[in-house]
Amino acid sequence: MRILWAPWRRHYVETVDDQEGCFLCDAASQPPEKWREALVLYRGERSFIILNKYPYNSGHLMIVPLKHTGNYEDLDTETVLEMDKLLRVSLKVLREVFKPHGFNIGYNIGRPAGAGLETHIHMHVVPRWNGDTNFMPVVAGTKVISQDLLSTYDRLKEVLSREGL
Repeated sequence: MRILWAPWRRHYVETVDDQEGCFLCDAASQPPEKWREALVLYRGERSFIILNKYPYNSGHLMIVPLKHTGNYEDLDTETVLEMDKLLRVSLKVLREVFKPHGFNIGYNIGRPAGAGLETHIHMHVVPRWNGDTNFMPVVAGTKVISQDLLSTYDRLKEVLSREGL
């Protein structure tokens, strides 16, 4: 069995309930000139792509419905289809930029399932590489992320733009 070990996310998980409002709604409401600061890579009619501020790996992004809901069943078909389109483009862009060996893709719905934010669902897209769970997190309690968020943003945004997003 493989275990995704992410102790660096503890601060976020412990403080998310103390935050006012919804950080995803706040990010989505930013004008385009503030997107880089908010880590929003793209905003569609019904959903958007945002970098995870507390990534498991470089390139960890989320695809988020604009509708604020904690229930996947509340999403209309058009939103689900747009999110799927953004997933397909995101995978293509992440493959080009980071050349991962695989991906973890999914939702954490509800606190018992690992949701740090239960009230606004979002799809995680985490690039993975052979050997990316190594001794550093296990022995030293440290995760090495090899690129800062704004550099990651710039690299992904450039390729997304070439894809027409």
